Amino acid sequence: MRLLPLIAATFFMVSGGPYGIEDILSAGYRTGLILLIVLPLVWSLPTALMIGELASALPEEGGFYVWVRRALGPFWGYQEAWLSLAASIFDMAIYPTLFVLYLGRLAPAWTSGWHGIAWELALITACCIWNLLGAPAVGDGSVGLSALLLSPFVILVLAAAWHGAQQHTHVAWAGSPPSAGGATFTTAVLVALWNYMGWDNASTVAREVEHPQRNYPRAILLCSLVVMLTYVVPLAAAAWAGIPVAQFTTGSWANVAATLAGPWLGIAIVAGGTMTALGMFNALTLSYTRLPMVLAQDTLLPRAFARTNRRGVPWVAVMACAAGWAMALGFSFERLISLDLILYGASLILEFVALVVLRVREPLLERPFRAGNLAFACLVSAAPSALILWAAWNARGERMAGMPALLFGAIVAAAGPLFFLLSKVLWSRPKPVPLSAD
Repeated sequence: MRLLPLIAATFFMVSGGPYGIEDILSAGYRTGLILLIVLPLVWSLPTALMIGELASALPEEGGFYVWVRRALGPFWGYQEAWLSLAASIFDMAIYPTLFVLYLGRLAPAWTSGWHGIAWELALITACCIWNLLGAPAVGDGSVGLSALLLSPFVILVLAAAWHGAQQHTHVAWAGSPPSAGGATFTTAVLVALWNYMGWDNASTVAREVEHPQRNYPRAILLCSLVVMLTYVVPLAAAAWAGIPVAQFTTGSWANVAATLAGPWLGIAIVAGGTMTALGMFNALTLSYTRLPMVLAQDTLLPRAFARTNRRGVPWVAVMACAAGWAMALGFSFERLISLDLILYGASLILEFVALVVLRVREPLLERPFRAGNLAFACLVSAAPSALILWAAWNARGERMAGMPALLFGAIVAAAGPLFFLLSKVLWSRPKPVPLSAD
């Protein structure tokens, strides 16, 4: 992948546009916009600096798994991969859910009953086929999809600006809090964190990127700015146009567009919502499926997972991951976000640890991009780690599989060491030496 497709693929791995950010407005426009502007500084930027350094220093297939394995050894490398793949089970179930939400706004009958699950399975199948065509196909497709899904928002912003100027609407920046039992400030922060996470996902395809030492830092820093603007500008425009904050729920952009410009723009927004779900699932399939491949190459999974087609795509890993993602369909959006943050956050902390350990152990390692001096590298993880711990604590009220989400996440994480030992026994045994004919 070249630079522009890498930026577009990273855009989908992290954001995919303004879709899914509606619940951030639980405490009003002002609070939502402050969150969307401040979080990139304390959450995205430190993560981007860490990834920029490690991806440029170690541009290997497997990305963050390779970083942690090199810094902390095979055990912790496996835990990094385990946490990421476990998080993917719940993360990847979100996008088919969003796809059906937006499609249902266009034609409710299409997604009623079993039709919703059928559409979700169709999305998973389509992205598997797309990924089998190779990383360049995913990257180039991401460029086109990002242009298509953002085009209606350009029109929405222009219509909102005109509407606010012509109607002289009152801008209710503070909004009105939702009624009891509705979304809370905590939910807004969790949704905002989720919408700004995933910067490390692009690192797993480093061998399939053109000039990775140069392009990774550039792609991540440029994409950080693009993602923030695609969140902040449409929300600010909606506030300027006087759209009541209570009108926003997950999937409400279509209604806002119809109010400002007519039903045709609402239909375009719905179409864009389905495209963002498709684009995000497609790009993340590219990322996550490289982990089973490199684990198999390190004899920590059956060698079948390392099999590739003529385009270099690990097709067995693609099919196995798709089956796991399909099994997680049906959880609620908020529950998926809470568990995803817990597992992803744990893996992200390991990456920050790897950044510091490699600075100490391998000071002469060539680093085309450096995240400051050693002291800065130690401090850069403070804010993201604090936010991860805060998110984990606030997820204690959510329930998954009949237990608190925090406990469920801890059980999933604790299974990592057990599976590492099992992998060593099953797939890392030395091959027996055949007896000679004598």
